[in-house]
Amino acid sequence: MKFRVIIEMDEDGIFVAECPSLPGCISQGKTRAEALENIKDAAKGYLESLKKHNEPIPPSIYEETVEISA
Repeated sequence: MKFRVIIEMDEDGIFVAECPSLPGCISQGKTRAEALENIKDAAKGYLESLKKHNEPIPPSIYEETVEISA
């Protein structure tokens, strides 16, 4: 499954990762790579909890990147 993840650096230099499709699924790390790995673990746990409680799982996203000449 694929989910959109937003990674931003906070005022203390910590990278905060959030998965908007999974409300409240947020993690962090000292580096972008660490934040990304941590949000993957958080999302996996979130999805396992949804399954355990027979809650619906949000669908995967499909994104495309387009290049526009100016």
